[in-house]
Amino acid sequence: MTTMRIGTRKSAMALAQTDEIARQLSRVSPGLAVDIVKFETTGDTDQTGKLLPHGGKGGAFVAQIRAAMLAGELQAAMHSLKDMPGNEDTPGLVIGATLSRDPPGDALVLRPGLSLDDFRRMRGKGFKIGTNAVRRAAYARKLFPDAEIIHYRGAADTRVRKLDNAEMQRLPDGGAVGPADALIMARSGLQRVGLAGRIAYEFSVQEMLPAVGQGIVAVECSARDFQTRQTLSLIDDPVAHACADAEREVLWVLNGHCNSPIAGHAEIRGAEMSLTASVLDHAGSRIIETTRTGPADRPRELGRAVGLELLARGAADIIERSRPV
Repeated sequence: MTTMRIGTRKSAMALAQTDEIARQLSRVSPGLAVDIVKFETTGDTDQTGKLLPHGGKGGAFVAQIRAAMLAGELQAAMHSLKDMPGNEDTPGLVIGATLSRDPPGDALVLRPGLSLDDFRRMRGKGFKIGTNAVRRAAYARKLFPDAEIIHYRGAADTRVRKLDNAEMQRLPDGGAVGPADALIMARSGLQRVGLAGRIAYEFSVQEMLPAVGQGIVAVECSARDFQTRQTLSLIDDPVAHACADAEREVLWVLNGHCNSPIAGHAEIRGAEMSLTASVLDHAGSRIIETTRTGPADRPRELGRAVGLELLARGAADIIERSRPV
C-alpha cells in the first residue's frame, strides 16, 4: 500500500480540512494510506503578535510545512489558500489540487447577550470588533465607522472562546485590548469547526469582498513528484482551481504584501468568468474596485487584466503606503 504524508497545522480547522482531503483521497484511490503530520507553526505558537514579523501569513503558517516538503519529509501539504502568499513563487512546489470551494464570505459573530438589532441600531458605536485581517478591518471601518476595531488573534475556535469569556487580547508591546463585542470571521472556517450556529449575520460579497482564495482548501506538493500530482488531480475541482488562478494573479500583479487590504472573488457561469477585486486603505475611506468578465478557460489573463486596471486607477499608491518600512 502506498502512503501519502500530508502536512498540516494543528488547529481544529486545519485538521478538519486535512481530514476532508484524506476522505476524498481514500474514495478515489482505495489503495492509498494517508498519514497526517501535524505542525505547530510560528503563527500558531505566537497568539499575541501581528503576523508581519513572522514574514506575514506565508512565514507564519506556511514556511515550516513547505520546508518539510522540500526536504522530502512530506508528499503534500494542506493550506487554506488565503494563507498562501500570492506575490511570490515557491520554487519546486505546485498546487496539486483545490477542493470544491466552501462559501467564501465573511460573517459577524456576537458575544452572548448582544443582539444583531442592537448592534445595527448603534452602527457599532460603543462596541469593539475584533479581527487580525487588515482587509476585514478596512471593510469594518467602512461599514461600522463608529465602532472600535481591535487586533484579535487565534484559531477560529479560540477566537470564539475568547469572545464568549470576555478575554482581553494581549498585544506585542505587553498591553491588551478588548474584550471584543463582535468578531468578523470567515464563514467557511466557522462551519469547519462546528460553529456555524454562532453566525449572527453573513456579509454579502458586495458588502465585504472576500480575501483572495477564501473558502478554498489547497493541496501543495513537489513539482517533480508526478505520482503525487497525478493522485491529487483526482480530487481537484477545476472550477475552484480556475477561480483561484484568477484571484491569485491579481495578487501577483499588485505585488500585494500581507499588510495590504486586497480582496478578490471570481465566479464562473457557463463559459464566462467574472472577477471582482479591490484595494482599500486601512481606514476604509478609499476603495478602488474593478470587475471584469472573460473566458472561464483563461483565468490568469482575466486576473492580469483586473490587476493592471487596479494599478492604473491608483492601487499601487495605497499598497505602498501600507507597506511596512
